Amino acid sequence: MPSAIPFATIGLLILSNVFMTFAWYGHLKFKTSPLYVVILVSWGIALLEYCFQVPANRIGHGYFNAAQLKTIQEVITLTVFVVFSVFYLGEAFHWKQGVGFALIALGAFFIFTK
Repeated sequence: MPSAIPFATIGLLILSNVFMTFAWYGHLKFKTSPLYVVILVSWGIALLEYCFQVPANRIGHGYFNAAQLKTIQEVITLTVFVVFSVFYLGEAFHWKQGVGFALIALGAFFIFTK
């Protein structure tokens, strides 16, 4: 039976990144709101992000090394961001972004090979 650690770690990192993406970029749809308001709301959302990120790293460390945890987090971040930018912000996904993200994924491959 496979360990639950990778599933818990990756699941928590996905939740974490969804919150962080909204904290960092969600305010772009509310450009008329005062900056201090969007900063405070973003900080509140980021607090929720930390409630998932910290346990994910704590659970995952030991099964994954720190470089692997960071790599997983970055790949998830890019994936969540693409979905967010296309469906929430309504921005087009350009092939050049796909190539750039694929190169990052190639780098992730090297992090996980022994």
